[in-house]
Amino acid sequence: MDERIAIGQHFFTGFAGPTMTDAFIQNVREQKIGNAILFEYNVGSKDHLAQLCAEIRTLILSETGHEPLIALDQEGGAISRLTEDSTIFPSAMGMAATGNPDLARMAGRITAQELRAMGVNLNLAPVLDVNSNPQNPVIGIRSYGDDPLKVAKFGLAMAEGLAEGGILSCVKHFPGHGDTAVDSHIGLPLVAKTMEDLASCELLPFRSAIQAGIPAVMTAHILFPELEPDQLPATMSRRIISGLLKQQMGFQGLVLSDCLMMDAIAKEYGEVVGSVAAVRAGVDMVFISHDAALAAQGARAVQQALRDGTLNQAEFDASTQKILAVKASLAPASLSLADVGCAEHRQASLRATHEALTLVHPAPFTLGKRPLFLGCSRFRPTLAANPEDETQRFPMTMQALLGGDALLTPADPTPEDIQAALACAQGHSAVVIGLFNALQCEGQRRLVAQAAKLGIPVCAVALRAPYDLAGLPDAVRTYAIYDYDVRTMVAFADGLRGKNAFTGKLPVHLPASQPNADAPDR
Repeated sequence: MDERIAIGQHFFTGFAGPTMTDAFIQNVREQKIGNAILFEYNVGSKDHLAQLCAEIRTLILSETGHEPLIALDQEGGAISRLTEDSTIFPSAMGMAATGNPDLARMAGRITAQELRAMGVNLNLAPVLDVNSNPQNPVIGIRSYGDDPLKVAKFGLAMAEGLAEGGILSCVKHFPGHGDTAVDSHIGLPLVAKTMEDLASCELLPFRSAIQAGIPAVMTAHILFPELEPDQLPATMSRRIISGLLKQQMGFQGLVLSDCLMMDAIAKEYGEVVGSVAAVRAGVDMVFISHDAALAAQGARAVQQALRDGTLNQAEFDASTQKILAVKASLAPASLSLADVGCAEHRQASLRATHEALTLVHPAPFTLGKRPLFLGCSRFRPTLAANPEDETQRFPMTMQALLGGDALLTPADPTPEDIQAALACAQGHSAVVIGLFNALQCEGQRRLVAQAAKLGIPVCAVALRAPYDLAGLPDAVRTYAIYDYDVRTMVAFADGLRGKNAFTGKLPVHLPASQPNADAPDR
């Protein structure tokens, strides 16, 4: 095999916008980059995605002679790259709140069938991180909860569904991103746990996935001093990737890196250095997701490392053959494009959405004839999420569904914003406040605490992580709905009307030591 083609099999890259860029095409042709990753800015509709995937496949197949892996992150909920003409299921935490792993399996199967029909053959999901840190800025609702056994049960159910639907799954982020207070998109986290603690929490779901035959694992850009004393993130650590994951835990599938353009690698080491280090550690395929020219530089660096003996040629050749064997096993699409987003699939998503809705604190509450809905528009809480979408406005959507009035508040209301909202609440039968990333926007929680003193019924609804509800006044009724989107808000409105019960159960424990939202304004 041509050396460039072999090396190109180990790289994923992408491009900005709805069509392949000249830089992407050029670097596929010159450096034989063999795989692509897509994001929300690449996807215009199901028809557009199908056409784009076909064009990517034609280009890469003609240049390399091998099928490309075309990947995206379709976890569900906030981490969804598809458009509304496809079927989108609740977030992982929402799925776990249903208490029914069969729903997670169904979500995986339908998601896989639709992705395959559109030309995607690798879903970078499910997340197997155990969200044991309520302050985690990047995982949160992407996790199935804080119980390792439940995370394993629901994550493997989704992975089984993805396999049934004919698509490759990739569990992430090994050895575990759930107990971090730093987002690896913007910094280099450190998890200083003992091996015993890691084995009983972080590693447990991955061990279960390996035993179940999961095809791919994605690495985390995190320091684990107990596992790697040389201050290398897991992605670049041979002790962690080849030693722990492959030899000790017995994983024989594909090892994929998280994107090397994340600051944990890009700023600390550089993407090109990171490419060589990741391959040396035992990573089979690396992502340089947003810059095809940079991916080509990484490929050339790997080529040089092979020639000068920095990388082991025999190991690299075995890795190449493993990649090609996985590609040869890809299943054909089982559905047509017309089936994507069909009524049956949407009904399945709606069922899961309804069953996830959770009444957390059952304080007395009645909506009355003239409720006031408050809350901010959907902003981007983490770089893993889709960009800010100001068209998603909880107050206005709820007003359209239930009547009453609506006031859009800032993401982090000031004392003056809070006083204006309280003045607006006068004369209303109830106040319903949407919370979104309120642990980082304390003004939202102060608004709830002060609204509770108005003498009218108040409820707060966590539109993302339920941790936002901890420490709110006892007089406030609270709900967790896990996703900030219209589908979920419609289901929540049905619940407030009494059309369906709130049967979901929290998959996480709310911290008792959460700062009290009733503290004085600063």
